[in-house]
Amino acid sequence: MISLQPAQVSVRRQCQLLGVARSTAYHRPQGESASTLRLLRVLDELYTAHPFFGVEKMTAWLRRDGWCVSPKRVRRLLRQLALHALQPKRRLSRPGAGQRIYPYLLRDLAITRPNQVWCTDITYVRLRDGFAYLVAVMDWHSRRVLAWELSNSLDAVFCVRTLRTALAGHGPPEIFNTDQGCQFTSAAFVGLLQERGIQVSMDGRGRALDNVFIERLWRSVKYEEAYLREYISLVDAHLHLTRYFDFYNHRRPHQGLDYQTPEEVYHPQAAATACAS
Repeated sequence: MISLQPAQVSVRRQCQLLGVARSTAYHRPQGESASTLRLLRVLDELYTAHPFFGVEKMTAWLRRDGWCVSPKRVRRLLRQLALHALQPKRRLSRPGAGQRIYPYLLRDLAITRPNQVWCTDITYVRLRDGFAYLVAVMDWHSRRVLAWELSNSLDAVFCVRTLRTALAGHGPPEIFNTDQGCQFTSAAFVGLLQERGIQVSMDGRGRALDNVFIERLWRSVKYEEAYLREYISLVDAHLHLTRYFDFYNHRRPHQGLDYQTPEEVYHPQAAATACAS
């Protein structure tokens, strides 16, 4: 909006007209420092290895490893990474102001078939010079990843887009479970579920394991793919994660599925036909 090129209206006058400080005219947004990026990577690895660590315990661990950090900084970075400890607490995920919270519908529910329950969550993926956010929609029964997407911002838009992709490719589930984060309590996300007649379920406050299967997915993604590489860019990360999720769905045996693949459990008739042939 402010022209820095020679013009009839000076830069100072433009700033006055726009109501902004003159010093901001030459401001260029700065990315995270190299030391902060290293700390983000360490926090990601520490959380993946010990997801039950809270802020205080993580701070103590980092200090023993030589990091000069305060609980305030660790808490801020964990929020930036959208990570929360898998333990009961007063505030698991904060919904947006005025957004409705739905009850948890999966307690004591026998989940016996594909498309009965889907779930979703967001995690952090590190890049060489920054980081990105990864969201996935997963079928609870088969553990199949139905859709996923990367984004460089933590907003609701890419979550809604991923949900639309999953619905277009696989039809609606009966129940959709999320945490109480603002991305999933937003009117756009919940409205899309309600338009398709899908029951909305949300993790209870302080119920750390209500969405445990997708937490287990993130552990697999990081130890089997993300930590083995250094993604140069968002495009590079997308390329390698595309290959990994294809492997995860179609070729990786899952112990919890009696060593079947998620695809075989999600499409049992196709798997039976393939075995017969």
